[in-house]
Amino acid sequence: MTRNWAARLREITIEGMRALVLENERLRVTVLADKGGDVVEFLHKPSDTDLVWLSPQGLRRPLPQQAADDVGAFLDHYEGGWQEVFPNGGAPSVYRGARLAQHGEVAGLPWSVEVLSDSPEEVAVRLAVRTRRLPYRVEKVFRIASGTAALELEGRVTNEAGVALHAMWGHHLVYGRPFLRPGARIRVPEGVTVIPHASSIDPLGRRAEELFVAPPEGAPSEIVYLTGFDHGWYEVLADIGVRVEWDADVMPYLWLWQEVGASKDWPWWGRAYVVGLEPFSSMPTDGLSTAVDNGTAMLLGPGESRTARLRAEVIT
Repeated sequence: MTRNWAARLREITIEGMRALVLENERLRVTVLADKGGDVVEFLHKPSDTDLVWLSPQGLRRPLPQQAADDVGAFLDHYEGGWQEVFPNGGAPSVYRGARLAQHGEVAGLPWSVEVLSDSPEEVAVRLAVRTRRLPYRVEKVFRIASGTAALELEGRVTNEAGVALHAMWGHHLVYGRPFLRPGARIRVPEGVTVIPHASSIDPLGRRAEELFVAPPEGAPSEIVYLTGFDHGWYEVLADIGVRVEWDADVMPYLWLWQEVGASKDWPWWGRAYVVGLEPFSSMPTDGLSTAVDNGTAMLLGPGESRTARLRAEVIT
């Protein structure tokens, strides 16, 4: 019989896709194994608040024959939620002859599932996938312990080639209503440096303490990058809050972007109120080849693995 108390684990189907529900007394997390290992629910049960933003277009199953060379490959099936991004971050890019799509490749692929723990004290599952255009294996373990309001994520990427390869690695975490609202505060460590994007509305950059307030509806779209984290963490504080911690030695950058109704054309059509706060190995959002050129891309030798942890906890 399926356990319905303490930590528990269920497998369900959403829009024909395999999904996993990790749950305890305080938190319910739904992960799409058949689509990138996306987190499509991060529900704080006591307040009935889902912290992830969900796109108005809803969830769409990626097509097997879908082209993987452009922006639409990601956005046509972007349901919101939280994605793993690897080995390309941001815009489509060509790396050593391989054409990589927006945030390609792993966010659009089905992942295998292995149950590691299923007890009242803890549930844990390992998802794994191999990229198709670059020879990488990617794994991530989702873990929830009884009595906590925290999701722990342990990631591992491995270069399976006999040559050194670059990559960008990040967590595409976005927040929206009903959790996020204008005036919500975003806290980061003191001393963090803000780096403007080339197309930023504020080319001189702003101090982090001034930048991190959720803007009013219709404010201009923007993206900046933060770096200088001794310890990777941020908090988003509204009626409840979330604290995210990660390995800043592996992901020294935090991408902050906002789309809060200013874009009236594709793909947002004025319907989004969303802020992204995304730990990343590299910058900017111009794709892997740019990150290689500016020296921020990860470099993995033949057979080399890199690991990184992330923890997201509801705070009240």
